[in-house]
Amino acid sequence: MTVPKWDRPPGLSLLFCMFLLPHAAIALGQPRYVETAARPGSFTIAQAKTCAAIYVDSGDYPGVIRAAGDLQADIARVTGCTPAITHDAGSLSGHAIVIGSTERSPVVKRLIDTSSIAGKWESFLIQTVRGTLVIAGSDKRGTIYGIYDLSEQIGVSPWYWWADVPVAHKDALFVKPGRFTEGEPAVKYRGIFLNDEAPSLSGWTREKFGGFNHNFYVKVFELLLRLKGNYLWPAMWGSAFNEDDRLNPNLADEYGIVMGTSHHEPMLRAQQEWKRHGKGPWNYATNPEGLRAFWDDGIERNKAYESIVTLGMRGDGDLPMAANGGIEANKALLEKIVADQRAIIAQRIGPDLSKVPQDWALYKEVQAYYEAGMRVPDAVTLLWCDDNWGNLRRLPTAEERKRSGGAGIYYHFDYVGDPRNYKWLNTIPITKVWEQMNLAYQYDARRIWIVNVGDLKPMEFPIEYFLSLAWNPQRWPNDKIAEFGRLWAEREFGPTYAADIADIVSKYTKYNGRRKPELLEPGTFSLENYQEADAVEAEWRALTDRAERIYRQLPASARDAFFELVLYPTKAGAQVNELYIAAARNHLYAAQGRASANDWAARVRELFQADADWSTAYNHTLANGKWNHMMDQTHIGYTGWQQPDTNVMPEVTEIQPGDASKMGVAPAELHFDAFNRPRRYIEVFNRGRAAFEFSATASAPWIVLSKSRGAVQKDERAWVTVDWSKAPFGAAEGSVKISGAGAGPVTVKITSFRPSEVTRNTLRGFVEADGYVSMEAAHYTKKTDAGTVHWQEIKDYGRTLSSMTILPCTAASVTPPRGSPSLEYRMYLFDPGAVQVHTIIAPTLNFVPGRGLQFAVAFDDQPPRIVDALAENSLRDWEESVKDSVRTIISKHSLAGSGYHVLKYWMVDPGIVLQKIVVDLGGLKPSYLGPPESYWRADFSRRGA
Repeated sequence: MTVPKWDRPPGLSLLFCMFLLPHAAIALGQPRYVETAARPGSFTIAQAKTCAAIYVDSGDYPGVIRAAGDLQADIARVTGCTPAITHDAGSLSGHAIVIGSTERSPVVKRLIDTSSIAGKWESFLIQTVRGTLVIAGSDKRGTIYGIYDLSEQIGVSPWYWWADVPVAHKDALFVKPGRFTEGEPAVKYRGIFLNDEAPSLSGWTREKFGGFNHNFYVKVFELLLRLKGNYLWPAMWGSAFNEDDRLNPNLADEYGIVMGTSHHEPMLRAQQEWKRHGKGPWNYATNPEGLRAFWDDGIERNKAYESIVTLGMRGDGDLPMAANGGIEANKALLEKIVADQRAIIAQRIGPDLSKVPQDWALYKEVQAYYEAGMRVPDAVTLLWCDDNWGNLRRLPTAEERKRSGGAGIYYHFDYVGDPRNYKWLNTIPITKVWEQMNLAYQYDARRIWIVNVGDLKPMEFPIEYFLSLAWNPQRWPNDKIAEFGRLWAEREFGPTYAADIADIVSKYTKYNGRRKPELLEPGTFSLENYQEADAVEAEWRALTDRAERIYRQLPASARDAFFELVLYPTKAGAQVNELYIAAARNHLYAAQGRASANDWAARVRELFQADADWSTAYNHTLANGKWNHMMDQTHIGYTGWQQPDTNVMPEVTEIQPGDASKMGVAPAELHFDAFNRPRRYIEVFNRGRAAFEFSATASAPWIVLSKSRGAVQKDERAWVTVDWSKAPFGAAEGSVKISGAGAGPVTVKITSFRPSEVTRNTLRGFVEADGYVSMEAAHYTKKTDAGTVHWQEIKDYGRTLSSMTILPCTAASVTPPRGSPSLEYRMYLFDPGAVQVHTIIAPTLNFVPGRGLQFAVAFDDQPPRIVDALAENSLRDWEESVKDSVRTIISKHSLAGSGYHVLKYWMVDPGIVLQKIVVDLGGLKPSYLGPPESYWRADFSRRGA
């Protein structure tokens, strides 16, 4: 992009810039076989401006021949040398890249032993042999994946076009000697759904391609194949893939993309096609002939292409079917619909329906029909769905896993619907993707993984993770999630900043994931408790500062990609969070009569404009306008589930302060303890226009003030700490007297607590302060496994720190304490009595029928109390859980005696994802993220494995 004048970096030497880009080929998560220096036996791709020719049999699949052309272009991108392509085996000189499928390339089979991949699904091997480099595939896509694997190894990112990732020049490329194999993929069909595509994607495609035509889709096809995906649900809000451009389906098949239609568009026909050509109502009870004819045309039209046929039916416009007599009547009608649809398939394609991939999407109310007993033939894949917010609703039982059609998952990175749309930014932590899709994989939902990616951009990072996980989940287990981010960042931007970039991407998705931007409101984060709003702003500010520093240091060629993938979403998220916090300050300060309320109203306007300017930079400045309209999505001012027509600034209040100064002070009371040793502030503010002087006097020498006097134009903070060497033991009270203009002195109460029975140095575990104990789940003091069943940390998954979950996730349910893995949290309490335990978990659903989502909790030697995480499983409870990104379960306990107590958690059902625990002893205050973690000191001699 042309660097905006508001962010133009200082000049960097060309030499320095070159060192910031990758110099070694990086293929994400794979052994490296491409090098820039030769070794004995290496195959030379390019050297001294000369490159090996590429051979591909003219009788091979057209998609393979086409992809060989992409390899030719990729080698030219990297080296500046364009290889010749030949289809004449007799012209080979012995030094060439030979490409071919084992099905159609006799040359490949003569050169190497392909028996290890023969007959496999989408597998490939790359081998050096007698001065030749062979790329062999078990089938069409296997060969194509081998081609693109080499492209990635030489230094061409799959996102070179879709995210403008630069290609670093290399003078020479060599493939080290050996045999390199990949496949079969763990999930057979792996793809994306372009959905909710207005206004951004649709506006962009209209401007750049004239609509959703083949010129657009070939870019999507190529990206999918470079990411080792193979399946696509096309955009459907206002378009019809097969009808709008007759080349669309033909080229999809040529490229090697398996096409489908969405969960509510059966028989390879788009919803728009029914709107254009349908005769009669979209109701099979009253119009079966019209619908059968419509569906028959779809199967006949696409029968020559590789597809997965969606079966079933929902109401028109992705709504439930009309209740024609209730669930039993609809179930019976749906069974007839599926039978009739399969009869059409048998007639048009062939009687062996096991050879025609079909799926039935159990979306929303359709799952209820299945649970009520509706069944489809075993050859049909059951496509289970999440709740549209990334939480799987159902997974196959042991009996269902025997079905020949298997099971799949329809997942969401984007959604239009209750409780609110989320369409703007990437809000998907890949830690959550792993946790949920690992459930799917372990419960054998492995036939299809399809994810709703909205406009595709800006979901680049989670899309690649989702497809990489589908290809090889064993390569990306829980403890390799951070490595994925680092390797991804290194591939795109080189090693210098890879760890920092990966951390920024992880954190911006974590912060966006804990409350999606569309769900933010002025009161989301507390201004008055735990300095929560200040902390949230500081987190975002620090993250943005890091991203901007890296942006300024990167060479110009890398800045467009960095802006798209890292800087824009980070700064955009920061600005919107700050916008709503500024609006909250305006509301609070106006209610307090502060003169500064008007400044915060102005700050809201400034941030609202900054958000618009930042989107404008993406649309118009980035890559010289290449991505215009991609940031047209409205995201500010939601009042219901549907997006506002335009961004609407949060309401602000302006006041007219009097001319004379008038002092105000907040808060009225501050609490301190000798363990956490907080730093807290008193705000002295002005309710008038004229400045005034204030003085602050502490009542005791242990109360330390950052300032004892000062001038107040609008707001001033006097920070308060405690000198713990002077503070009295036990509970103590003091005060700070604030004197100023227009009001009598204000006394702020100060309380401190410095127990003698336990100190920072003698503590072993957590400690109570301010009437609560707050604990991150990963900071247990003891862990006990039950054989192979154990609690395992998912690092960086959660709203604050990380999470603990049960592995293997297929473990059998148990009744604690016997045979149940447990976590223990040791804490020192001063006067417990009746306490409430707030267990904060991920909003997981009970995905196994007949099984709950339970855990057990107890203090000390009390018997385990089984708690049902979904006891309040109402629509309202679900809405709150997905809005908050957690579910909070409160259990009540009674404790006697001060001193150490141990809170124990046992597994009952696998699937619980424990994030945070707060023990409320009567002092817990409202906040979004909960109080910050209490002071703790680990007793490592007691801490379990």
